[in-house]
Amino acid sequence: MNFTEPLAQPKRERRKQDRPGELLEAALDLFVEKGYAATRVEEVAARAGVSKGTLFLYFPSKEDLFKAVVRENIVTSVAQGAAEAALFQGSSSELIEWMMLEWWRRYGATKASGISKLVMSEASNFPDLADFFRNEVIMPAHALVRSALQRGIDRQEFRAIHVELALHSVMSPLLFLVMWKHSMGPCCPSDEQIDPEAFISQHAQLLARGLSIPESAPTRKP
Repeated sequence: MNFTEPLAQPKRERRKQDRPGELLEAALDLFVEKGYAATRVEEVAARAGVSKGTLFLYFPSKEDLFKAVVRENIVTSVAQGAAEAALFQGSSSELIEWMMLEWWRRYGATKASGISKLVMSEASNFPDLADFFRNEVIMPAHALVRSALQRGIDRQEFRAIHVELALHSVMSPLLFLVMWKHSMGPCCPSDEQIDPEAFISQHAQLLARGLSIPESAPTRKP
């Protein structure tokens, strides 16, 4: 026996350490399937194989549980994307296309993207959760897109645009894809399905043409 190897954790201890992740996974499934209002904590606990009391040991309320799901599945990805974007070496047009595609691959293509539909459909009934989502997800994402657009202007790759309006031209097709995926998409025949990555790349290239300074125009710092 190699005494330098760490001893395996008892099954009960491993199970206890896994519970928060199992609860978050169960909560994500139910929030996406049923929405926020219709999801009951008893259902989340049952799907995770624990009691309601055990759930409350980790998450004192359904609101706390929802916030933890958002932070685990969305906030972390946005922060990671921002760190990687800061090191991007290509042009600003390439950066925007990369950001859009990575947004889809890391979020849009996952079941967690159903959270966006949930928030848009239930925000008016739960304004506190809407504010939370806006502060922790929407604003950081907008800041990331805004920085990419401003990068293009500063490098004289893009025209002097209205950045606050232009960022919605980047985000809107992504939100469209998510809403399509979680609503009409599954109901449409195969010949009407949208290839998300092809759609994103084409849109990013259209954006690049609209943002770029025409070759015949004199370059100047806006």
